[in-house]
Amino acid sequence: MRRVVCPGSFDPITNGHLDIIARSARLYDEVVVAVLINIEKRSLFTVDERIDVLQTVTKEYPNVKVRKFHGLLVDFCKENDIPAIVKGIRVVSDFDYELQMAQLNYRLSGVETLFMPTNPEYSFLSSSRVKEIARYGGDVSGLVPDLVHQLLTERLKG
Repeated sequence: MRRVVCPGSFDPITNGHLDIIARSARLYDEVVVAVLINIEKRSLFTVDERIDVLQTVTKEYPNVKVRKFHGLLVDFCKENDIPAIVKGIRVVSDFDYELQMAQLNYRLSGVETLFMPTNPEYSFLSSSRVKEIARYGGDVSGLVPDLVHQLLTERLKG
């Protein structure tokens, strides 16, 4: 079975994330979406909320599983017998950072990293930008799944 992991904080999931997950699901037998538990970072949504949303918005892909993890991604990969990581790349600065991480991960564990160029429609998109726009009352519909848009609107009322 060909398995990969798509890691991230997904706070919140964007249509760019969903595009990478969907494209990976067409290429691999199983895609594990790994939600990072980062106690140092102040998140808008809890890990469990993010997992629930991810499970809902990926339900049309039966080969996508959503899990949470804490610690090193390569340890998660080893524990779950996942030989490769898929990372979406928006811009050159993403590649610069992710290449260094990929080389370090390979050195630590032998886990490969595969880079997938982002659909140009989403190349400007990040969770941070979505949250900023939503906080100031901007319209993020079309940038996130409908469920996320609804949850953002409810969470940021105020």
